[in-house]
This record gives sequence, structure tokens and C-alpha cells, in this order.
Amino acid sequence: MPTLMDTYIENRERVQPNHANNYETAHGGIVMKWMDEIGAMSAMRFAGETCVTASVDQMDFHRPIPVGDTTVIRSYVYDAGKTSVKVRLRAFREEPRTGEREQTTESYFVFVAVGDDGKPTPVPELGVETDRGRELRDDAFSGED
Repeated sequence: MPTLMDTYIENRERVQPNHANNYETAHGGIVMKWMDEIGAMSAMRFAGETCVTASVDQMDFHRPIPVGDTTVIRSYVYDAGKTSVKVRLRAFREEPRTGEREQTTESYFVFVAVGDDGKPTPVPELGVETDRGRELRDDAFSGED
């Protein structure tokens, strides 16, 4: 049985001028794309199958990410249904020279596992075996940091 911590991924993307909007900050659609890609990786690590995006539950943009900063995306599976996988995602802006961070974006995505035939396929149960895993799961259900 895969555990929550098996699905935890932290990834970085440097915000370049081609990722920017008119205000020289990361375009929201680009940040959402990065979150979708990392979320799918967490879902696939859990399911052991290809996973596709089924829904996005509220995408909250709290602050911008300037060009030149790094976007840090944290992702993990916190719940699962029969064929669906719930993933919590948070993005942070990180100043590359100092490591200073602040949360910029958060969301919850639902992915569906699909088999080789392209149809939904069952996913395993999610194990939560560590204190850190329980803390992350509880935070996801409560919507806290």
C-alpha cells in the first residue's frame, strides 16, 4: 500500500520572461500548468497508473511570483476513492539568492487513474504511517498550512 509520504513531491521552476504577464510576474495559467503537472506525478506515484485531471477545486492566488524568482511547488496525495486521487498543491515564491519563501498559490486537484484501455481503473488504499504524513493529511482536510 503506497503511503502519503511516497507521493510527496517538491519541484522548482525558475520564472523566466516567457512565463510572465504584463506585470512581469508569473502568468497564473503557467503556475496552474506547473501545479497540474506535479500533481499528476504525485497521483501516478500513488496509483501506479496514468492519471488525468478530473477537477480543480478552487485555485487561490495570494501573491505574485516575480520574474527571476523560483516557484516551489509542493504536492502530495491526501485521499483516494475507487478510481480517483485527491492531491493537495501549494506554490511558493522563493528568492534564489536567499531562499526566502512565501506561499503564493494553493489548490486541490482530483485525478482519475486510467488503464491502458483509457478507462478508469481502481487505485489502492492510501497509507498514512508517519507523524509527518498524518500532519499533512490533517492539514489538507482542514485547509491549513
